[in-house]
Amino acid sequence: MTVRLPDPEGGFRVYEPRQEPLAVTSGTPLTSRTVFSAAHVVADPFADTTPDSPAAVDWDATLAFRRHLWSHGLGVAEAMDTAQRGMGLDWAGAAELIRRSAAEARSVGGLIACGVGTDQLTGPATLDEVRAAYEEQLALVEESGARAILMASRALAAAAKGPEDYLEVYGHLLRQAAEPVVLHWLGPMFDPALEGYWGSSDLDAATDTFLEVIAAHPDKVDGIKVSLLEAQREIDIRRRLPEGVRCYTGDDFNYPELIAGDEKGFSHALLGIFDPLGPLAAEAVRVLDTGDTAGFRELLDPTVELSRHLFQAPTRFYKTGVVFLAWLAGHQSHFTMVGGLQSARSLPHFARAYELADGLGLFPDPKLAEERMKNLLSLYGVDQ
Repeated sequence: MTVRLPDPEGGFRVYEPRQEPLAVTSGTPLTSRTVFSAAHVVADPFADTTPDSPAAVDWDATLAFRRHLWSHGLGVAEAMDTAQRGMGLDWAGAAELIRRSAAEARSVGGLIACGVGTDQLTGPATLDEVRAAYEEQLALVEESGARAILMASRALAAAAKGPEDYLEVYGHLLRQAAEPVVLHWLGPMFDPALEGYWGSSDLDAATDTFLEVIAAHPDKVDGIKVSLLEAQREIDIRRRLPEGVRCYTGDDFNYPELIAGDEKGFSHALLGIFDPLGPLAAEAVRVLDTGDTAGFRELLDPTVELSRHLFQAPTRFYKTGVVFLAWLAGHQSHFTMVGGLQSARSLPHFARAYELADGLGLFPDPKLAEERMKNLLSLYGVDQ
């Protein structure tokens, strides 16, 4: 059996799908690294909504996907940008997602951390209003029993006049946090509204401010998530962290080498690409747990081509590819997204994503994935 796939140049190629998925072991706990998958939300395909409407979420399918990740030994990073936070999922929807996922995590003993932001602010805000918005969300996450991830704030980026404002706001939040939090530096490739975060577009200067926040409150920082897609910068930051503060890589281009590490240290992981890669990523880390770095790289290195494809510019639309692969893998019955974001990538992009994911053996039922890919192609007028 073959599939006729379109390419970006307007032509077609014939692809022969694989017949068997990659074999992975059961979800025994991971020991050498702490690994979170940022998880997507499943839209309710029957809701009568528009792209401007509040998100209509299929809660059963959304929570079932989180159980899938936990079953493989991964943690869930909830209500992050992979869940379309600020791109279809508003604060009311994110708050409900946090409550439900945290309760589900307690019921199954799953590891969970949840995003704390300021997205209830819908217009220009003062620094006091930014602080209050962060505090509201931090309280909800702490009440849910989840670990907090202090996300980058569009409102803070717009209101801050310089580094001192970031130092003041984050210092205020860290002083009142009940438990150590994860700080998140999301680069403008993921969200253009975050340009100049930490008070400067000069990344060296911004890094100094970021590290100053951590140095002032090391007992309140569990770790940092760096999503700048620059491996060497992450390594440099990692080496400057106070003892006991972890680095969670958010680099969806260079994660194998960063997780593997070097003689001076390594990164843990909090990655959107581990949504579609979940079982394979967990298998690779279990190999790493045995001390077999070469075996870890042998499993994970081939996934980078798929990740770079999904996260290609405009990077913020990577969520479309993530949900597309979840549909092909049978984790949901449809390919619709909150905010109508299923339209954010082209048919050739989907075709290549299918080809790469199938080649890795990511689909538990390759025949189902092939049938669904052909159904999508037929909607675009591609005959087989």
